[in-house]
This record gives sequence, C-alpha cells and structure tokens, in this order.
Amino acid sequence: MQSWSLRTLARAMARRERSKSGGRAPSGRSGRAAEAPEAGERVQKALAQAGIASRREAEGWIRAGRVTVNGTVAELGSRVIGRDELRVDGRVVRRSRDASRLGKETTVFLCHRSTGESLTQGLYTRLPRRVGRRFLAVSPMPRVDGGLEIITTDGALAERLQRRVRRWPTEFIVRVRGELNAARLESLSRGELDGGRTVAVSSVEGSATEPEGLNRWYRIIAIGASGKDIRQLFERQGAMVSRVQRTSLGPLTLTRDLARGQFRTLTAEEAQYLEAAPERLTERLGPDL
Repeated sequence: MQSWSLRTLARAMARRERSKSGGRAPSGRSGRAAEAPEAGERVQKALAQAGIASRREAEGWIRAGRVTVNGTVAELGSRVIGRDELRVDGRVVRRSRDASRLGKETTVFLCHRSTGESLTQGLYTRLPRRVGRRFLAVSPMPRVDGGLEIITTDGALAERLQRRVRRWPTEFIVRVRGELNAARLESLSRGELDGGRTVAVSSVEGSATEPEGLNRWYRIIAIGASGKDIRQLFERQGAMVSRVQRTSLGPLTLTRDLARGQFRTLTAEEAQYLEAAPERLTERLGPDL
C-alpha cells in the first residue's frame, strides 16, 4: 500500500512539473530551455544603415540622449524592430526595410572631385537629394587635392568600405616642381612617413603626362595610402608638391570621360562587386568603369 502511494505521488509531481513547463518535458541536455536570440537590430546600426550618420556618430547621439525609440530615450543596448518609431532630435528616421543588405535603396556614386573643392559645400550639393538626406565619402581626399571619390548614402556600407580600403591598392598622380632623380625615387619607394610610419609602395614612376613648364607628373601605387600620405612621401624627398590626384581606389578607376566636378551612379552589379570585393585586391573592374 505504501509503495502504491509513493508511485502515485511521483506521478502527480511529474504532471505538475509538465504543467509548469507548458506540457513539455525539460531538456535532458541542459536542463533548461535555450535562450531566444534578441530580436531587431541595435539603434546605432539602424541609424547608420539609414544613411544619416556613421555608427560611431550615432553612438554619440545616443549617449547625448538625442535618440528615442517609441518615445523612450534610447540607450546603447536598445534595439528597434518592425514598425518601431525611431527619432533623432524629435525627427522621425526613415528606416530601410532591408537595410542589412546592399540593395535597391543603397546608392553609390563615383565622383571626379575638383582640386580645392569642398565636399559638403561643393560636391555633395550636386548629388541628387532624392536618394538620401546624408552623403558619406569613403576615405576622402584632402580638400587641397582631388580626383576619385566614392560616395554613398549607406552609412553601414561606408563604414565597411572605410576599413577595407586600408588594404586596397590606390593609384595617384602627383605634380611636383622639377624632376626627381633615381636616388630620390628609390628612397620614396620605401614608403617612409613621419613618426616612423610606413606605407607599402608598389610602384612609382614618371607619368606619361606631358610636362607643364618646370612641373613634372609622377604615378604612384600604394596599399591603403591616403592623399595626405602621398603628399608627405614626396615632400620628405624635398619635392615641392602642387597637386595630388587619386585615379583609382581598389577596383574602381577614374576614366577620362568623367570630367572634373562630374559624377555617375554605380550600376547595381558594380555596387554589389564593390561590396563583395576581397580585402586584398589583385584586379580592377573592367575598362568601362
């Protein structure tokens, strides 16, 4: 009789445990239900993908209390999902339906920036406002120089490309007063910068461009170099640099048919290739770019 009562009690306790867990037996592996992944995306990522700020800028806005989600001040860990209302300084932010991938709502421009032209007060003002409220340049040239610029409305894409271009070969043409001898070119090819920094110079040679009076043009290819780096390389050799122009960046090349101050929109195929391009490039896109 006693053993029957114990079995009955055990069955009753088992039924009670199943009712607490919604009718499911507890997992034999972990003894607890698996935690569900957090839904939605972080607010700073959503703002970057909306093209109104970089992720770092967005984090600053969040810390300053300028961002709200459904009327509540956002924190760095806050997330948005579905139809959540995201605002910055009280203004509604339009979010992409599929901002996590490069698609129809992302626009990328290849631009020929004129020497001395401002981005914000010059080049950006000529870009079509219908594609976005904020434009972001990837590794922009110093204002004193010019040449090829990649500009996008997608903050997340700009951030990814900004990291990637540090490993991409970049080509520049540099105008200097006078001519550099073989010894200076050899020294320049070592890529030594101020402060002990260096850049990897793939090649440096005289350009086929016709001399302009006492000025000579040189063509240099370096990995991940900025316009400022290139100017410094030449100035360290005692050269008087009057102009630095970027002619290629990774897979993209500035062609003669794109005049100074003009721009064109990358095709969907070109933009997808740019997004998928490996960190270390050995080839450029075709000559039609």
